[in-house]
Amino acid sequence: MTTDPATAPATGPARSPAEIDTFAALRPRLFSIAYRMLGTRADAEDIVQDAWLRWQHDTDRTAVRSAEAWLVTVVTRLSIDRLRAAKAEREAYVGWWLPEPLVEASDEHTPEAAAELASDLSIALLWVLERLSAEERAAFLLRQAFDHGYDEIAALLGKTEAACRQMVHRASERVQQTRARFDVPREAHRRVVEKFIVAARSGERDAIQALLADDAELVGDGGGKVPAVLKVLHGAYRIANLFWVTGRRNGPALVYRHALINGEPGFLRYLDGKLESAMALATDGERIVGIYAIRNPDKLTGVPQRLTQ
Repeated sequence: MTTDPATAPATGPARSPAEIDTFAALRPRLFSIAYRMLGTRADAEDIVQDAWLRWQHDTDRTAVRSAEAWLVTVVTRLSIDRLRAAKAEREAYVGWWLPEPLVEASDEHTPEAAAELASDLSIALLWVLERLSAEERAAFLLRQAFDHGYDEIAALLGKTEAACRQMVHRASERVQQTRARFDVPREAHRRVVEKFIVAARSGERDAIQALLADDAELVGDGGGKVPAVLKVLHGAYRIANLFWVTGRRNGPALVYRHALINGEPGFLRYLDGKLESAMALATDGERIVGIYAIRNPDKLTGVPQRLTQ
């Protein structure tokens, strides 16, 4: 009888140095799966740590044909369970729930943030994925982000290939309906962000509005702990007005700093030298189509909290 890796007891002999090295090599991929599923660093790290305990002490060594497949199965199933529990918590969340950002101040990626960055882990996509069920999200990510075959997804989720194809199809349709996908080169994205920062610093409302698509949206996440827009803000004028009012009210005390937010150009905003928000921006290459303003301090603990010159 094969042991289910997601429910295997953490008992038995420890892994060999080679097996420990195998886990270490796969850890960035496992973190990447868990983070995409859950949207928070702490939860993703907890899932990976739980997988490590199961990998280290699982007793049925002969049943493990592929370390990668075994570990991906464990992480995905644990993430599905955690996400189902989190759904209820997020329904009671004050305002909109956005993922915890993975922030870097330069192009030098940390191992975790760099993991599988060739595929999309943008805040914009994770925001849309919140509308999927836990199993739909897993099937979609395994197929679209990690290029797993439908046979692998079916075995992992305990469903038929046909059912998994249908789940991925439905999820893809919902993603496309909610979020236009743009293949924008990094440099084009960066140029738009730089222009927006210049406009925001200038305090000129028309300059800010000119860089926003007519149907742009702004989503704010304060978690009930700091002020944030409680409804999605639609339209270039309304969004530009918000930045204009904020800039006019705070003047030179408000400072913008370039940053990579989940691998894409964005910025950090500081007020009186203290971190006020991390903002991820979606663009079509010419104008900004979405701004995701993460202000909940609990989600910004991994970001430099004070302004450094």
